[in-house]
Amino acid sequence: MQLRTHLNIDTSLSGEVVELSEGYAKLKLKTDSRMVADHTGLVHGGFIFSLADFCAMATVNEPTVVLAQATIKFIKPVVVGDELVAEGRLIKSEGKKRWIQVEVKRGEEKTAEGEFLCVVPEKHVLS
Repeated sequence: MQLRTHLNIDTSLSGEVVELSEGYAKLKLKTDSRMVADHTGLVHGGFIFSLADFCAMATVNEPTVVLAQATIKFIKPVVVGDELVAEGRLIKSEGKKRWIQVEVKRGEEKTAEGEFLCVVPEKHVLS
């Protein structure tokens, strides 16, 4: 299956799709110095959210998909150099709405998880 959405996203900041199938996506992100929030090497949560969000979009994989709502829980801190893997799964579909569950892990350790409500409008939201 080929990615059909968010084709211009900077994958070095939001993750690279490594697996894609109907209702499922897997992305990897190698954190780097652009993501550091402070002198300890802590990665800003916005980059982890971006990975999870892009994973949800890829899971839906429709050209016009947009995010309507997100609930995310940050479980463990991430530091520069960590490689993260996000997995998204479609948990419910109703009309134009898609509910996606995303888990972000560093190895076997879960660092974040969330539920994303995505909407697939008939045309692009800026059209």
